[in-house]
Amino acid sequence: MQRQWSSAVCKSNKLRVRCREVKVEESTSVHDDEACELVNGTELTIGDNADGIRAYLFTAVKNNNATGILLLSDIFGFEDSATRDFAYRVACTGYNVLVPDLFNGDPWTKDRPNSLLQQWITKHQPERIAKTIFASANWMVNELAAVGISRKVGIIGFCYGGGRVIDILAQDQGDYFGCGVSFYGTRIDSSVASHIKVPLLLITGDDDGLCPVSVLEDITKRNKQSKMVVFQGRGHSFAHRPQTPEEDKDAEEAFTMMRNWLYNNLLAKT
Repeated sequence: MQRQWSSAVCKSNKLRVRCREVKVEESTSVHDDEACELVNGTELTIGDNADGIRAYLFTAVKNNNATGILLLSDIFGFEDSATRDFAYRVACTGYNVLVPDLFNGDPWTKDRPNSLLQQWITKHQPERIAKTIFASANWMVNELAAVGISRKVGIIGFCYGGGRVIDILAQDQGDYFGCGVSFYGTRIDSSVASHIKVPLLLITGDDDGLCPVSVLEDITKRNKQSKMVVFQGRGHSFAHRPQTPEEDKDAEEAFTMMRNWLYNNLLAKT
């Protein structure tokens, strides 16, 4: 999108993050630092400064496909390096990726005792988080519309954010989002899956106690547009926080699945 972003207070800077080989066009392959030059990072606030939503926007430059992606973080928030690195890689493939602050400046931190986690989650009420997500989606859709683009956006989430992908798509009814990808979602209410009107990709590992395969199987039974992929021997967070070479290999495969899902359901259909 070659325009000044409106309805937000922005602070731009060129990020330099190592990218793996990224295919940016069907006939062109770009490597590492060259690919990284194809993305700009922008800090912004959606809405009024006092009560606005902090967010980070990764904008594809030379290979922009004029499509937006909303990425929902895990409990560690939108400033977490693993989440931003993943968002950057998605933008390297041509998308404009918005990562909003779901937790209003109060993400979970690793130095807190686990005994306080439930209290922290309860504090961040689902209604408020849903409001943040829809406000962020509305902002992105309006920005696209302002440059003559009517295409719907995609939604991706990890862990806590992956669970919220299910909730939001069930509420959305196809108004904002054209498809979704949920990586090992937590706190999922599978009963709402029948209300989802767009294609949904579910990715998890069979050794993930926080995202039971049985829950995702229930979603696929309730919703025929959903697809489940289970990686053998993988636990929680393997796709955006790989810890071993084996996990890294599966993370690459999961990324490719996600990229193809976004292309097939956002770009190929238009």
